[in-house]
Amino acid sequence: MTLDAQTLEMVAANEADWDARAPLHAASDFYDRPAEFWFADYEWEDLGPLEGRDVLHLQCHLGTETIAFARRGARTSGLDLSSESLEAARRIADDAGVEVDYVHANVYDAVDAVQGKQFDIVYTGKGALCYLPDLKEWAEVVRELLKPGGALYLVEFHPLLNSLREVSLPGESDELVLRADYLEGRGPIAHDSTVTYTGDEVPGRQTSYEWRHGLGEITTTLAGAGFHLTSLRESEVLPWPRWSTMEQTPEGWWRLPDDAPRIPLLFALKATRVSAS
Repeated sequence: MTLDAQTLEMVAANEADWDARAPLHAASDFYDRPAEFWFADYEWEDLGPLEGRDVLHLQCHLGTETIAFARRGARTSGLDLSSESLEAARRIADDAGVEVDYVHANVYDAVDAVQGKQFDIVYTGKGALCYLPDLKEWAEVVRELLKPGGALYLVEFHPLLNSLREVSLPGESDELVLRADYLEGRGPIAHDSTVTYTGDEVPGRQTSYEWRHGLGEITTTLAGAGFHLTSLRESEVLPWPRWSTMEQTPEGWWRLPDDAPRIPLLFALKATRVSAS
């Protein structure tokens, strides 16, 4: 990892913060859903058959999604910065009766952490990219993690949603108002709220840090790292109700009502490693 000392301190603060949040998340109703709930149908269409394939879920948190890959026959690994998250993830996998190899490491150290193993698919997203201070180095790590011809599948909150804020702060209205940056470039954003997104108060919560990444930065960085973009979807649904006016879909996800603007809330990007170098 080539991050500078100040950034490494921020990453360490994020690790402590996720360690504090993990037990609360594991006990919350927010995560008390089947693994398949967290996937849109188009994700399985894009990923294709997983039987016998090697899949790595980066920044997997509690592994609530990770076990779905194992259930579909993949040789599955999950990697996360938080040891407390992985402790819960191992319990969840055991309860589900599936085998997942969980690895405790910073995403930038993933190549060494998995001992040079390469994968058919690297899956990541839904709140992961914002914790990456250096997108170029991340893309190079992902390339090294993939077999030649392997695919990165990234399903992430859309930068437009991020600029409207993923979660309302106290006193904010539910109007679709730009409140934060869409584009990258301003450096780390500090968060000091003591309440996590499951609604729980986190005792002694640490300051955490996030970084913005626009869609242009993401796609251009991946292209420069030796990836070929094969698909890019933008979706108007979320797995939780960001605004009180959202309506539930038949699948249990949430979308804005018909009289609201149609805007992208998630995006799904698939890119293959085209270089063996």
